[in-house]
Amino acid sequence: MKIEVFFSPAGVDELNMRGRNVVIIDVLRASTTICTALRNGAREIIPVPDIENATKISANLSSDSRLLGGERQGKRIDGFDLGNSPLEYTPERVHNKTIIFTTTNGAGAMYKCRYAALALVGTFVNVSSIVKMIKEVGGTWTILCSGRQGAFSVEDATCAGMIISSVQQTIDVETDDAGMTAVILYRNYKRSILGMLKKAEHGKYLASIGFDEDLKFCAEVDSVPVIPVSDGVALRLKPSPAELREKSSKQISD
Repeated sequence: MKIEVFFSPAGVDELNMRGRNVVIIDVLRASTTICTALRNGAREIIPVPDIENATKISANLSSDSRLLGGERQGKRIDGFDLGNSPLEYTPERVHNKTIIFTTTNGAGAMYKCRYAALALVGTFVNVSSIVKMIKEVGGTWTILCSGRQGAFSVEDATCAGMIISSVQQTIDVETDDAGMTAVILYRNYKRSILGMLKKAEHGKYLASIGFDEDLKFCAEVDSVPVIPVSDGVALRLKPSPAELREKSSKQISD
């Protein structure tokens, strides 16, 4: 098996991701929030890169069937129903809703993967589920870290390293320099994921604006064991294994 890592979406566009098997990571907080919303009964999440497109999509949907969610600078966007804290996405709020979702980093990275053969959303809260799916599907995988404003983020890279390290426990994995670096980071921080999040640049910023509890939630490994899968437009819970194998078989060969 081969797993490569991009530490940020900078320089990556939809053509780079076309036909690939991809895991998109945004630990703080889009990936964690998406997993939580789907686990709590949201029908689907539609990631969009900007506020303008989010509001346009929202206007075309029934007001009782959709919610607008997202943030800029970590805070809820004016006029939106929800921000980007996973703690906001309760069953009472999101059950059976379509959520149009735009965030500073993660939503844009997910949007760039809309032409992937198979695109999953991963983070610490569903990491074992993601690892299991990677093993089942096999082949070549790309891990796309959302980073922070186009730059490297230690939390996303550490999560990528956790995925690779977990797969390597039972399967021989060829990886690139970025993947090797991610594994080293994970081995350094694996004893305290929460401690790492508190030290991370974005973690410190979120704590400074009142989201300390989000850091704790995002650090809870395997607490939300779901697999969000993209169909090119929306993220939904993982379809059947047969459907996934058929989708992955379309991957472009190296």
